[in-house]
Amino acid sequence: MPRFEPSIWLLMLLAAVVATTPLAIDMYLPAMPMMATELGTSIGLVQQSLSIFLAAYGIGMLLFGPLADMLGRRPLAVFGLSGFILASVALSQVDSIEWFLAWRALQALAGAAASVVVPGIIRHLYQQHTAKGMSYVSMIMMLAPLVAPALGSGVIWLANWQAIFLFLAMYGLVVVFFSWRYLPEIKSDNGQRRPAFFSGYLKVFRQKSAWPDIASSMFASFAFFCFLTAVSFVYIGYFGVTEQMFALLFGFNVLALMSANLLNSRLVVRFGPQRMLRFGLMVALVCAGLLCGFNYAGLGLWYTVFTIAPLMASLGLMATNADAMIIMQFPDNSGTATAVIGTLRFGSGAIAGPLLAWFYTGDALPFSLLMLAGVLAIGASQLWRQFLYSGSATAAAD
Repeated sequence: MPRFEPSIWLLMLLAAVVATTPLAIDMYLPAMPMMATELGTSIGLVQQSLSIFLAAYGIGMLLFGPLADMLGRRPLAVFGLSGFILASVALSQVDSIEWFLAWRALQALAGAAASVVVPGIIRHLYQQHTAKGMSYVSMIMMLAPLVAPALGSGVIWLANWQAIFLFLAMYGLVVVFFSWRYLPEIKSDNGQRRPAFFSGYLKVFRQKSAWPDIASSMFASFAFFCFLTAVSFVYIGYFGVTEQMFALLFGFNVLALMSANLLNSRLVVRFGPQRMLRFGLMVALVCAGLLCGFNYAGLGLWYTVFTIAPLMASLGLMATNADAMIIMQFPDNSGTATAVIGTLRFGSGAIAGPLLAWFYTGDALPFSLLMLAGVLAIGASQLWRQFLYSGSATAAAD
């Protein structure tokens, strides 16, 4: 059992720290056309800010993950949130796309510094039940992408696109205050010397037993970002739904993700993260196959809607349990392990856009096939895991 059952307020604080990233990603999506006009640039360059954000976030993970193990979680979270606030204020003042892209990259770097500390804190609090703690935090954090598009639309209606980034700055100000007051500082287990910067990466990459789960997390993220990148085109451009209906359909998928994390938090202690991951994989294979079949046949909107929802839920289930199994293997290098996960996750997300553009056909089939490819890659990763563990068991028996 965990060392103590953390309060709901601490879990909410950890979720609020992580939520800076989905809020920064999703809130400004409705404002992209307006931003392109006011900044005197193309919508394509404004859309590139999302890929730049994801790439910079991945780089930030690589940089700040080992620093979390070396310097401590709480100071790094406060530093990252402070940088996030400053970058958000600067984004509200830019008058050119070049400065917007530059400050957007710095905003992502700062967000990475804050969020990279959270899995290590959860692992320390929940120990062998890390998957349960991560499910709780993920479930609360999912409120951010659920409400972010609607919040962005509301802010634009009341003011302008610059106010979105001022809202993000105010959100960061609230979170950094409570983090400074209440976020626990987690010391290295067993009182060991804090690891050097690169030694943590060597330890993570040398542990072959973690590779399949790292790959599973990465491919789950790839499939998720294929959806995130294509969803506005699929729902609005291809199926012709209104912006208001789009917000409802987007929220429906987020609710499916939250439900999956709630289910996982109830069942993972009983069945274990590995069995929950395999359950999610079976659901994902069925749903991804159906999604491809429905879009190949050119069936209507609701076939896609009611197939994507359980597919997104299963992706969340697999990613949460894969991440938990990775973090549990590195008690003294949880920040570094989180950095590896985050970099590969957001790096794979950054290539989703170019791949979707490469395979663009004007319908919903390419994104369906790419999501299926991601799910099949997770299945291959888990077969690899089974091979590694069966090989280890055979060697032990000999």
